[in-house]
Order: sequence, then structure tokens, then C-alpha cells
Amino acid sequence: MLTLIDKEKEPLSIEIAMAVAGILLLLSVFANKISINTGLPSLLVFLLLGMAAGVDGAGLQFDSAQGASSLGTIALAFILFSGGLETEWDAIKTVLFRGTILSTIGVILTALFMYVLCFYVLKVDQTTSLLISVILSSTDAPAVFTLLRQNKLDLKNSKMKSLLEYESGSNDPMAVILSICAFAMLSGKSMSASTIASKLILQLGLGLACGIAFGKAALLFLRKWNFVYQGLYPVFGVALVCIIYGCTQIVHGNGYLAIYVAGILLGNASYPYHNPFVQFQSALSWVWQIAMFLTLGLLVNPHELPSVFWQSLDLTVCLIFVARPLAVFLCLAGSSYSFNEKLFISWAGLKGAVPIILATLPASMGFENAQGLFNRIFFIVLISLFFQGKTLADSAKILNLIDESSSDSK
Repeated sequence: MLTLIDKEKEPLSIEIAMAVAGILLLLSVFANKISINTGLPSLLVFLLLGMAAGVDGAGLQFDSAQGASSLGTIALAFILFSGGLETEWDAIKTVLFRGTILSTIGVILTALFMYVLCFYVLKVDQTTSLLISVILSSTDAPAVFTLLRQNKLDLKNSKMKSLLEYESGSNDPMAVILSICAFAMLSGKSMSASTIASKLILQLGLGLACGIAFGKAALLFLRKWNFVYQGLYPVFGVALVCIIYGCTQIVHGNGYLAIYVAGILLGNASYPYHNPFVQFQSALSWVWQIAMFLTLGLLVNPHELPSVFWQSLDLTVCLIFVARPLAVFLCLAGSSYSFNEKLFISWAGLKGAVPIILATLPASMGFENAQGLFNRIFFIVLISLFFQGKTLADSAKILNLIDESSSDSK
């Protein structure tokens, strides 16, 4: 529920709520210009804007973890669909094997290393260690997509960009599955390794199959049928995202993977109004990204963050300097990627909306100290977006990965 804290938590009227939403969206449009000028990731600016509008700023209070989780679920579906539409298959197929290893085994290894570091090195309690490790195990698609395209890096090895985009677009299912299994175990439901493995294979297998099936069906429909009005094509795209995600989840597949796969199929095929279709989904993706990050910013109480600063900083160091690099180097062992390229791939494993959304689930499920966990995750994401996001281009230059000849020719 959205309220003003100086009015005894009375909900805002629809008129005021729409005006506030419009102002925040408009400020986010201008904030993107600030992002370009300062080098800060735009998603970080959106988060900070949401925090500024919240309880410790302008006075808006949003305290529905379930509402934020639902909004995030919908937003991620449209963001991943747009990401798939803009992904070039010719580039993806060259990194399919290593990218799939990173998005599956890499996520598991990151979670494993983070758990060991949290529990045995930082002496965090077992429940918090388990939840932090699985929630932070994947890279974030909106953050990676936005930063790679915002920086426009001309890398000597063009496969790295494709690898990072494919990994971030396809590894969320694994993190979600691991998180759900962790929640189940902490709720007292016993789950064997074979049960977890079977759930994983079922979700990924059905997600891939549904994505291919729905993508090909949609492509056949678009080629055989012409809508009377061009404006109906974007509506068809919105309906498609809802149907693919909903139906895939109903049959116990992973909806995010299905949407991403269907997006790749439609983005790399020809049909009437292909470009306007893709452009609208891209614009819609921006709307959802802004709405999602503003909402997540509103959800946090900034005055609570200083109490978890030092532990969050320790956790961030463990994640970006130990857990992620170890997972990447193991998954890319024996590949053609150089040492510096593996370092860059490790550094580009940004965190964003997905961990924050997953961190809202313990509160909705009644876990003890859920707010403290949320604050830690939120702080880690802030540090990741600021520290890794702002230095992404510089790290590529330091590691001598930029194609200078391409840059000079522009």
C-alpha cells in the first residue's frame, strides 16, 4: 500500500497516486541523463530516486513486500522478453555451451562459495548464510543488459558481450529454483539432492520447450495473419509475454527462461512490422525497469541501512572478489578465454533487481529477521551497481580488452 507517513498511513487517492507515479517516472527520464553524464548506472539512479521519495525523503511509504515481489515478477518477464528480442542468435550460438555452464553450474558454485564464506569465515548464522548465498547467486539481466549497452564497449573479443548477456538472461531460473528450495528447507520441508535435481531439470527442460513452442507458434501466427491496425502488434506482444509466462509456470516450467527463448526466436526472424514490434517492447522494458527499481527503492528504509553497512561490505567483498571469480574461472577452465577476459567476465557479474525481489519473499513467508536480510541484500546490490557498474568500462581498458582500432575509426 502506498501512503503518506504524515497522514496516519491513509492510502493515497487514485488521482494523487497517478500524479505521484507520473512525476517519479518523469524524474527517472531526466535521471537517465544524469546517469550518462556521471557514469553512474541508470538503474542505481532509479533506486536512489525511489529511496529519496520514500519514508526518509519525501515521505511516501510503501510497505508491501508481496506487492513489490509481484511487480518485480511481471517487470522481469517483460525485461527478459525485450532482452531476448534484441539478442543476436549468430552471436549467442558461439557461446551457447560456456554460457549454459555459467548460467547453471556457475550459479550453483557461486552459491556454494558464498555459503562457505558467510558461515565459516564471516560467522553469519546458518539461516542467513543460506538465504544470502542463494539469493545473490545469479547475475542480473536488467543491470547487465543496460550497462553493456550504455557503455558501448568495443571489446577485442566480441564473444564476451554475448556471453555476459546470454548468462544474465538465462541464469535467473537457477537462482529462483535454489531460493525456493532453500525456503522450503527452512520451512521444515525435507528435500533430498535428487529431488532438487529433478525439480531443476523439469523447470529448465519445460521452460526451454515452452519457449521454443510458443515462440514458433507466435512466429507462424505473425507471418500468416495481418492485423488491421499496426498498433495491435505491440498489444499482441504484451499478450504473448503474459501467456508464455503464465502457461509455463502452470505446467511447472520456468517462465523466465521460456520468455527469453521465445524472445530470441522472434527477434531473429522476419515478419511484418518486426522493427516497430521490437522497438515497442524495448520502450515497455524501460517503463518496467524504472517502475521496478523505483518501487524497490521505496520499499527500503534508508535509516536502517547503517546498522548493516559493515557486514554488507564484507559480504560484497566475498561475493565480487572471491565467490564470483572462483565460479567463473572454474566454469571457463579449458576455454579459449584469456586470464584477463575471465577477470572481466567475473567483474561484470552485476547484481540488481532479482536479488532484491527474492529478498522480499522471506518477509511474505514470515521468516524471522526478514527485514534485516532484505537490508543486507539491498545494500550489497547498491554497492555492486555503484562499484562494479561505474568501473566496468575502466576495468576493460585496464585489462587491455578494448579494440582501440574500432574506437579510433568512429
